[in-house]
Amino acid sequence: MKFETQAIHAGQPSDATTGAVTVPVYQTSTYEQDGIGKMRGGYEYSRTGNPTRAALETALAALEGGAHGLAFASGLAATDAVLRLLKPGDEIVSGADVYGGTYRLFERVYRPWGLQARYAPTGDVAAFAAALTEKTRLIWVESPTNPLLQIVDLAALGTLARDRGILLAVDNTFASPFLQRPLDLGAHLVVHSSTKYLGGHSDLVGGAVVTSDADLCERLQFHQNAAGAVPGPWDCWLLLRGLKTLALRMRQHGENALALARFLEPHPAVAAVHYPGLATHPQHELARRQMANFGGMISLELAGGFPAVERFLDRLELFKLAESLGGVESLVSYPPAMTHAAIPPDERARRGIGDGFVRLSVGIEHLDDLHADLARALE
Repeated sequence: MKFETQAIHAGQPSDATTGAVTVPVYQTSTYEQDGIGKMRGGYEYSRTGNPTRAALETALAALEGGAHGLAFASGLAATDAVLRLLKPGDEIVSGADVYGGTYRLFERVYRPWGLQARYAPTGDVAAFAAALTEKTRLIWVESPTNPLLQIVDLAALGTLARDRGILLAVDNTFASPFLQRPLDLGAHLVVHSSTKYLGGHSDLVGGAVVTSDADLCERLQFHQNAAGAVPGPWDCWLLLRGLKTLALRMRQHGENALALARFLEPHPAVAAVHYPGLATHPQHELARRQMANFGGMISLELAGGFPAVERFLDRLELFKLAESLGGVESLVSYPPAMTHAAIPPDERARRGIGDGFVRLSVGIEHLDDLHADLARALE
């Protein structure tokens, strides 16, 4: 089946009891058993398994082209589950441009535990290879990255990981499976903050991991159940509903963002625009090969630094200042004080996140209205 059809039907047959075409919300914590160990449908307790969550996990796996999907209570809970595959003394090589919450997990939670993260320039596969040691067990990347919108050659990293016997995990949050499927390019694990594009309506918090490796799935399922960071059935149902329109939304996000990036790039108030759909982006051709379109995220650097940021944010009307991204509404954030505040200021500056840096999550409103909002704010 094609992607759009899978998004509506995978894991979601009509209800056998009533014929309902929408998966029911199984709002229950426990299930009656017919005897000791005699469970109806394999369900005993909703931390371990829930029919609404099972439908979601099947749908997530199908959309990413994987065999196994696991749903978590947040994107960071999903990331944590992947890191639990490792042990003290192991090493990770991560792209240098990475979400601040992931950096916080690496440096504040897992480094004291005994897991060391090394960082490589995100677009440089040779640098990743040079950073690997005999202790490296995992390569972690985002593509596009948060917030610099860098693109990683996932096929090349997949080959590198396979040749070295190392796991490759790809945070696919910014792209979504509609734009790219990392498992097809050699990744072992795909991670999502399903709060973002997968849900698409800013009304839930969730995470996901997809893999085609049965052993990895078994280990992740153990952690999912043992640690218990699972979504409730209502959030699973909301996410299933969001998935049904993912293809439509991603097309419009990408169309709007490309037009706005082209408007912003020559604007005298803008010092730089980071968007892989621009021909001036250093990995533009790679993005063309690797992605169905260029996505809905734009980052820009304002020429006047932080004072300009304050004036810009104050004048915006449609773009709402808020954490998160990927919803139908347009949002703007200031990474140095929001999504990447966990990274020390000198490290942020070294990675290219300066005081004039702003991130846009372009929604699916009418392009003319979004254009007018940005133009007014930049005056």
